Amino acid sequence: MDHENGGRKPEVIVGSEEPKTHKSRHSCMYWGILLLLRFLALSATVLATLVMFLNKESKTMVVATIGTNPIKATLVAKFQNTPAFVFFVIVTSIVSFHNLVMLLTELFGHKFGFKGIKLLAMTLLDMGAVVLLSGATGGAASIAQLGKNGNTHARWNKICDKFEKYCGRGSGALIAAFIGIIFLLVLNVMSTIAIHKNTRSSSVH
Repeated sequence: MDHENGGRKPEVIVGSEEPKTHKSRHSCMYWGILLLLRFLALSATVLATLVMFLNKESKTMVVATIGTNPIKATLVAKFQNTPAFVFFVIVTSIVSFHNLVMLLTELFGHKFGFKGIKLLAMTLLDMGAVVLLSGATGGAASIAQLGKNGNTHARWNKICDKFEKYCGRGSGALIAAFIGIIFLLVLNVMSTIAIHKNTRSSSVH
């Protein structure tokens, strides 16, 4: 037999090497996407927090007229004047801290022995973050719409025709928050799928 094969020993092909390599590449790609989404969510919520927290505009305008003499007053529009915007800043700060902790956990969590509960805990915390951020952003958006268009039925005047920069920056903060919600939702979906796959693989074994 050795003479017929030219004196060479038959090669043994290990069929498990390629699947292992493919699985490792898939795992690295999943981890990279997870980190990117988490970083983008963190950036969006931090941006929303800073823009709304620093949002302030002062304007001097005529508030009354006595005879021919106009009476002027300096009015200031700032986020502290509206409870919905204050709540928005508080919640976006909390969610930003949450995203930072989750990002650090993804980067350095392998050094600690909580692999079994890490994915489930992160998924539940992300769900809570989505609920908080959605509520705060929805409330702030309703007040922003009121400031932009007013309410003729309640005789509430709009202010965005007088404080354009304030309303523009506020809109930017809300857009950033909504983008953060989208990234958190995608992270939730990915984590849920990962939990489902882990459960199926455990039941098979």
